Amino acid sequence: MSVLSIEELSVAIGGPILRDVSLEIAPGEILALTGESGSGKSMTALAVMGLLPRVAGVTGRISVDGAEVTGRSEKALCALRGATMGMVFQEPMTALNPVQPIGRQVAETARLHRPLGRGEAETLARAALDRVGLSEIPLSRFPHELSGGQRQRVVIAMATVLRPKLLIADEPTTALDVTTQARILELLRRLAREEGMGLLLITHDLAVVHGLADRIAVMNRGEIVETGPTGEVFAAQRHAYTRALFAASRHRAALAPRPPGPPLLEVSKLSQSYALPRKRLFAPRPRFRALSEVGFGIRAGERVGLVGESGSGKSTLTRALLGLEAPEAGGVTLGGVPVSARATPPETRAQMQVVFQDPYGSFNPRHRVGRLVAEPFHLMPGAPKGPEREAAVAEALEAVGLSGRDAARHIHEFSGGQRQRIAIARALITRPRFIVFDEAVSALDVRVRARILDLIARLSEDYGLAYLFISHDLSVVRGITTRVLVLRRGEIVEEGPTEEVLARPRHAYTQELIAAAPVLPADLAAGEEIHAT
Repeated sequence: MSVLSIEELSVAIGGPILRDVSLEIAPGEILALTGESGSGKSMTALAVMGLLPRVAGVTGRISVDGAEVTGRSEKALCALRGATMGMVFQEPMTALNPVQPIGRQVAETARLHRPLGRGEAETLARAALDRVGLSEIPLSRFPHELSGGQRQRVVIAMATVLRPKLLIADEPTTALDVTTQARILELLRRLAREEGMGLLLITHDLAVVHGLADRIAVMNRGEIVETGPTGEVFAAQRHAYTRALFAASRHRAALAPRPPGPPLLEVSKLSQSYALPRKRLFAPRPRFRALSEVGFGIRAGERVGLVGESGSGKSTLTRALLGLEAPEAGGVTLGGVPVSARATPPETRAQMQVVFQDPYGSFNPRHRVGRLVAEPFHLMPGAPKGPEREAAVAEALEAVGLSGRDAARHIHEFSGGQRQRIAIARALITRPRFIVFDEAVSALDVRVRARILDLIARLSEDYGLAYLFISHDLSVVRGITTRVLVLRRGEIVEEGPTEEVLARPRHAYTQELIAAAPVLPADLAAGEEIHAT
């Protein structure tokens, strides 16, 4: 018997969202549901969990381990969630209660479904955390004391503490570095095989699908357009939409050769450390060294990548480069002018900008796009006013493929890819010489990502921009940079031309990163490039 059976599921909220979706998952089987943002993947998961809004119109049939989901009361659905089916969300920090220790949160799931005492529930919680590889983590730890990968393991422990028949994982590794991602994916595979759970993996990363899923279902605009065993779908790609996804997954931006420019950014022996909590009262506070004499340079117009695991020092380095945090030792100069947290001239600050990972979180939702894009003008003495400012905003929006009329809209009216374009427009408004792209495409699906990478490459050419592109996705770094730096525990352990470093890594750590990164099959990756549409 299937652990999940979906028959001709249709969902409408105002208009149609899902159309005649049919899927089945057997015990121990891993089914990947893939497609672009807005294709209906997460809505399918919410329908299975019985979490659709009350206004949703639902037809069709969903059953989990023989129990009907459609038409059940909320009380009956609560009995299924956690016990028969569990769900792992994309962002573990928002799925966990920050003021409750992790042991209590995992035990809560067990106590909601079984008449257990506190000690019995804690025993189950301990076993669940051990099962996901957290045997050394005390139950008393709080979420903020854990790394991103550890928090995701806690969420998986919560979802599987009662050994459900079905586990839904909605983009469970999007924000994780490649080595942590590999460990989480292997954990999910092991749980599915050893526990006999059916696993519905929702992802836009086809390389992850290739290395993990038994079968794949490709979704577009609320419909399943192609499904079958993973190897067969990868080889055949019968539907045009499937072919477009594969083309976007292996897409590389066209980076025109560029002669070396004069030195622009200089980083010299940059060091930084942070105080850790005391182990005993009155004991000296130990320190964590985040950066250790980091030094490198970026020339005008150069396109450089920075890779490394979470905790390698990438964020600390970024803050120092932008003059947002004073280092303990060493320094940064831009165009020969020192960059510091206290004394950087406004005109120098205007020459360096940053584009963050989450475009929505970096905008004030109450302001219109025109005001948001014009924010960096406060760094420029004699910044344009009135009609000149409006014209500059319109020019920046049009440079990133939007319309000047979009200045009058609010940020919530745009898609994720459009928001990232607005973030890039904001970074361009002062005509900077250097931009930091901090995981700027990690939250985007593959086709939107391909468009944004092409946009960055074009703007780099048109404006002569130098940039530092920070990412945990090695395929993205390979497609958008010409030189790469590898950061490990606060030290640059390898650097050189991107193709050379990623094809023939010399340092063991670089080799480990490359080995952990999921890849598409060699025959597909080596095939003729089809430009993403």
